Amino acid sequence: MTESHHHPHTHADHHPHPPHRHPLRHRVAHLLKPHSHDTADKVDAALESSARGMRALWVSLAVLGATALAQAVVVLMSGSVALLGDTAHNAADALTAVPLGIAFVLGRRAATRRFTYGYGRAEDLAGLAIVLTIAASAAFAGWAAVERLLDPRPVQHLPAVAVAALVGFAGNEWVARYRIRVGRDIGSAALVADGLHARTDGFTSLAVLLGAGGAALGWQRADPVVGLAITVAILLVLRDAAREVFRRVLDAVDPALVDRAERALGQVPGVHAVGELRLRWIGHRLRAEVAVVVDGEATVRQAHAIAVDAEHALLHAIPRLTAALVHADPAPVPGTADPHQALAHHTAH
Repeated sequence: MTESHHHPHTHADHHPHPPHRHPLRHRVAHLLKPHSHDTADKVDAALESSARGMRALWVSLAVLGATALAQAVVVLMSGSVALLGDTAHNAADALTAVPLGIAFVLGRRAATRRFTYGYGRAEDLAGLAIVLTIAASAAFAGWAAVERLLDPRPVQHLPAVAVAALVGFAGNEWVARYRIRVGRDIGSAALVADGLHARTDGFTSLAVLLGAGGAALGWQRADPVVGLAITVAILLVLRDAAREVFRRVLDAVDPALVDRAERALGQVPGVHAVGELRLRWIGHRLRAEVAVVVDGEATVRQAHAIAVDAEHALLHAIPRLTAALVHADPAPVPGTADPHQALAHHTAH
């Protein structure tokens, strides 16, 4: 049985080793040679994606912090409870960068004998925390809207409140687009969920704007009515974010990636068939495990060369794939025993 890993191809190296950090020049080399699959280049690509995630968090934290500060000044001037809630949302959204930032830092740590796959799963925990924060935002928005319906209050300085609401929407929407774009680029479901959370706070800002417009026309209940509608919108965003994060926690991948992997493997010379194929996310990086069928008369070296070619094809075909384990099975011969028969009682359940 032959297996291929993306380490230097000697039999002594056919077991996963904790990744090592490398200086900036290797990352630059990787950018200049994006198709290199050396171990150092793969680790540097993973570090670079984490660095992009951290950069997105710091930039969005600064933007949302400035937005919340500007809105807080208007809150003190106007006494707007709706704008106060929006300001609280923006501050809370900025703070969601904390668990995600911790996850990115942990993800850079080398694998250990206890955490043999590294700490990439910390991103999934951060994603769960973000989903809970979105749920809390929806609950807060709904409660504030109902409370305002039961106890209408006049709002002072309506033009300033409207401007602050626009600032809140613009800041949140910019941060949302930035986080979602970077999250999708590096494969971080948690960062995408955090971007969706920023978008919910942008909706809340629009509610403040529409409520201020209604109040200016003399309808004090405009703000809470719109607030209830926005609460429903937040719940819809919550559903999408929760679905993405929980799928990641359960090792779900896009079926199109599986199809792409099977097609790539089917084009590798020497691969007669593709057996069991598994893909899983660990943080914002993918790992693959696959069994391929090769000629049963092939030598160990020949089977290993086919496995290496199969791994190479996967690394080219699957974005953000940083590790692949390829197992070569001999083609079945009529009248001979199944080479895996000794394992049957271990896999029966």
